[in-house]
Amino acid sequence: MLELAILGFLFDTPLHGYELRKRLTALTGHVRPVAESTLYPAIKRLEKAGLLSRETEPGAVAAPRHTLRLTEEGRGELLRRLGGAQGPDITDENRWFTVLAFLRHLPDAAAQAAVLERRLTFLQEPTSFFYAGEVPLTAEELGDPFRRGMLTIARAGSKAELAWLRETLGRLRTTP
Repeated sequence: MLELAILGFLFDTPLHGYELRKRLTALTGHVRPVAESTLYPAIKRLEKAGLLSRETEPGAVAAPRHTLRLTEEGRGELLRRLGGAQGPDITDENRWFTVLAFLRHLPDAAAQAAVLERRLTFLQEPTSFFYAGEVPLTAEELGDPFRRGMLTIARAGSKAELAWLRETLGRLRTTP
């Protein structure tokens, strides 16, 4: 997901590494902090793959600054990853939010709708954090108030997301 977020942020505008890190931290830092030891190797991999380029500019008072730009191949890769989002990209909340943050870059409303449909299908499946054998337990079936709280909060979030998904899909389906 880090690579997807890098490609997504650079889709709009070239960024210096420091600015990119700030944006990544704002998107995912509360859950998964982005360390320099993780970010810069990811940037180098993307650069080596031809998905982004780096331009060196003289620093005003410090060392030279590196501006990162998305290449045409990088734009294509971002669109491919967004359009093909499935599995953990759809089911894992943090990965889903990363996909959702950049889904607007897919130029086709039908392609955007297809990704949202996969999320909708996932959310409509019965699930729980807790099971009795193979049967998912509801909040009302749990005696533990903390586990009950987890399910109550998750249910409220899912209900809000389902409403948003249905509304957004309705609009996307009517977009030519």
